[in-house]
Amino acid sequence: MRIESDFLVIGSGIAGLSYALQAADHGSVAIVTKYDVSESATNYAQGGIASVISSEDSFEAHINDTMIAGAGLCHEDVVRMVVEEGPKTIENLIEWGVKFTTKGASYDLTREGGHSARRILHAQDITGREIQRALVEAARNHKNITIYEHHIAIDLITTAKLFNCSKDKNCCLGAYVLDIKGSQVVTFSSKVTLLASGGAGKVYLYTCNPDVASGDGVAMAYRAGATIANMEFMQFHPTTLFHPLGKSFLISEAVRGEGAILRRRDGTAFMEKYHKLKDLAPRDIVARAIDNEMKISGDDCVYLDITHEPADVVRNRFPNIYQTCLELGLDMTKEWLPVVPAAHYVCGGVAVNMNGETDLKALYAIGEVTYTGLHGANRLASNSLLEAAVYANRAYLHTIEAIKKPCSKWVDLPEWNSGTATNSDEMVVVSNNWDEIRRFMWNYVGIVRSDKRLARAMRRVELIQSEIEEYYWNFIITSDLIELRNLVTVAQLIVSCAQMRKESRGLHYTIDYPERDDVNCKHDSYIKKEL
Repeated sequence: MRIESDFLVIGSGIAGLSYALQAADHGSVAIVTKYDVSESATNYAQGGIASVISSEDSFEAHINDTMIAGAGLCHEDVVRMVVEEGPKTIENLIEWGVKFTTKGASYDLTREGGHSARRILHAQDITGREIQRALVEAARNHKNITIYEHHIAIDLITTAKLFNCSKDKNCCLGAYVLDIKGSQVVTFSSKVTLLASGGAGKVYLYTCNPDVASGDGVAMAYRAGATIANMEFMQFHPTTLFHPLGKSFLISEAVRGEGAILRRRDGTAFMEKYHKLKDLAPRDIVARAIDNEMKISGDDCVYLDITHEPADVVRNRFPNIYQTCLELGLDMTKEWLPVVPAAHYVCGGVAVNMNGETDLKALYAIGEVTYTGLHGANRLASNSLLEAAVYANRAYLHTIEAIKKPCSKWVDLPEWNSGTATNSDEMVVVSNNWDEIRRFMWNYVGIVRSDKRLARAMRRVELIQSEIEEYYWNFIITSDLIELRNLVTVAQLIVSCAQMRKESRGLHYTIDYPERDDVNCKHDSYIKKEL
């Protein structure tokens, strides 16, 4: 089966949907999403989207906060562009039907860690769900957009792979996609392919990411020959609920923004000794502080205390968090919430320029799947939704010109060939490898690293990779096998980039090089597959 479109969008979060809604005015758009269209990291974002809206704020202040959080690795031109184009993208979201929480005649702006001013627009504590709702509704109502749910991309289709063209003329022609429910591989051909497939939190044992976050876009782009950068910078959200039934439920940083305090089991507030901003320090510092306190005390968690705030204020400001915790037997207005860090956001990814272009012709990427230079070594809270929306607009403006000169081979694609592959009766191989990857990544490539731990992780990656590749080519593919193949590729990229960085900076902390090194370090850790 074959489907043609002007634009192919892989992913259905704020990045993919924002782009699709604009591109659809200039051609046909196919959106491929591996579960329900609303199942994305965007849907789970609680805190909000950062932008300079208040007259008491300024672009320079937001730029400065972002640069400080990024620990010297942000690209200033990118930071300035994203911050200054922020208000316009907020207007786009509002026009598409997003309803942010107001306070009187103004938007109710909140503050999160690392921000020097209140600049976070939110929809109570379910901002992502509200953005997803509005964008999905708008996309479903657009005549030029077709959404393919329960479709998972297998690999990008490129001229280098199919037609043996030179690397410098390598062009993306679309993607082979598995229709999960129909159990068939569909050939999607397009003039422009956009990766908006999100992050890779599932590569770690503990994550607050949804199940879709298996690093598919990064892995596919790498295999296709695109450059990947800075995968060592995995952000661990400091405050994920520690509860056997909570399934890594995230406690928004906005709770600390409204006055919550991190405490040890004995009640001692500890953040003051780690940073002058105390509980509102950047996420990398808070996550390492919690990790250190847990190791010192031997406790399984620390506690988040907002019981000193009026109960009505807490319930009204955080209705979703309050209700979810209450269903688990925890009343946050009366008792402390047990919390631990968990993998949350990868600051590296597919390297792109300021228009979302990769170094593979006709392949664009936006959102968490990318490395733009905005976040540097550590993402400032609520800058991710902003980045996705800004780059969606810039990529749209660039690609409506790109489709006028598509690769001549985009309509001449062969169907997927499964060869002699058979159905597997050994799915235990998939599940065992899945568990092993996530566990050694947590133990060896987590919040604190070392050369020895990274070397151990790489040995395991290489062993599992060879096993998965043999399995992949011998058996008919499934969505679980596709995700596993991508997951081990992402693990390899994270470890490889971490081994390149001989210093501690931002989200990358190693006991062998505990200090930041501004003299000898590489600004960015680039990695590219030889085709």
